[in-house]
Amino acid sequence: MLSFYSSSTGVVNSRKAMAECLENALVGQGSLDCDLLVIYATIGHDFSQLLEEAQLLAPSATVVGCTSAGVVGGEGPNESMRALAIMAIKSDGENEFAVSYCDNIRGYNSYEKAEQMAKELYAKNSNTNMVLFLASGIDIAADKAMKGVEAVFGSSVGIFGGTSSDNAKALTSFQFVDGNVLERGAVLVGFADPSLEVMMGVNHGSVPIGMPMTVTRSEANRVYELDGQPAWPYLMGKLDLPKETHPGSVIPIAGLGEILPDSLHDEYGNKHILRIIAKVDENHESFYMPVDCPEGTQLWMTRRDEDRIFSGLDDLMNTMKQRTAKGDLVAVFHTDCVARGRLLFNKILKEEIVSRTQIPLVGEQNIPWLGMYGFGEFCMLGGRNFFHNYSTCIYAIVRK
Repeated sequence: MLSFYSSSTGVVNSRKAMAECLENALVGQGSLDCDLLVIYATIGHDFSQLLEEAQLLAPSATVVGCTSAGVVGGEGPNESMRALAIMAIKSDGENEFAVSYCDNIRGYNSYEKAEQMAKELYAKNSNTNMVLFLASGIDIAADKAMKGVEAVFGSSVGIFGGTSSDNAKALTSFQFVDGNVLERGAVLVGFADPSLEVMMGVNHGSVPIGMPMTVTRSEANRVYELDGQPAWPYLMGKLDLPKETHPGSVIPIAGLGEILPDSLHDEYGNKHILRIIAKVDENHESFYMPVDCPEGTQLWMTRRDEDRIFSGLDDLMNTMKQRTAKGDLVAVFHTDCVARGRLLFNKILKEEIVSRTQIPLVGEQNIPWLGMYGFGEFCMLGGRNFFHNYSTCIYAIVRK
């Protein structure tokens, strides 16, 4: 049976930050050692020092994680350049989790890389019933990566987690596996405690504006033309920005929306699923979507509606509270879009939105909580695995 413990800190010294998190998370446990350690760290930390300290204090632990634009713990959100949050997990049984990873995952090889990781994970533990997926946030084709995992485990196994990020500059991101620091890697953590299940919920608060644009030339997740025009200059023209604009500057102000199947509108509270652009080509002519984008796809410019963000989040948490009441809530994982942090809200509003997420679900209970601000979010919708952007995704781990 798996047990969960969490903590977060803003201590700037990387070794001291890791030590403080482990000490606070595992207070009263008699040891700082654990079996699995999941860490989210902002881009300013010294990653080698974080990992070395983790291995020193928790020598039995398999250590995985990634960079983010901020973290969310039970203590609240922290988007400083040196923020750290952890989930320490202990197992009192055998084969209750397994880990696999890869390096150099890109849009063109996302399916193959993810399928190979899933095969390795399955070989280690065929009883995996839910998967934490952390991957490069720059140019992965996340839908293809999910399909690669599903090719091995089937579509009924829930995939949660997100893509790693930096401080919203969309320049690079990193993933961690034990002592390895990867720049374009991916990590799968398969959980196989039969007493646990993950309940997921997702919400965004953006609305489409204007008429849709049609993808008239594309290859996999790379979009060359919109409405017959070079894609990136055309999009920047609609925003009155020069084509040399880096996508990191566009993330806070403009998302792209794709229409969802009618059957998912009510559950999602929206007709559109959003896409973030984190990479353009060297000549700033084409851009990369985080999912495949075939010719003929219609894309809407979207704007965020603060009232819809808050009301939709309240509805989501009311639903999650009802669902988790059917079992014992033991831990919460959480992925938020980087654009829903300080790029959208000031400090007071950001803390309010996090509190409106945590308080309805955990109340006064000391439930372990690990969240990050990333470039994208994996979360089920309508019983299917989806990749989202600009959303809040909650993954409640419940003991049946």
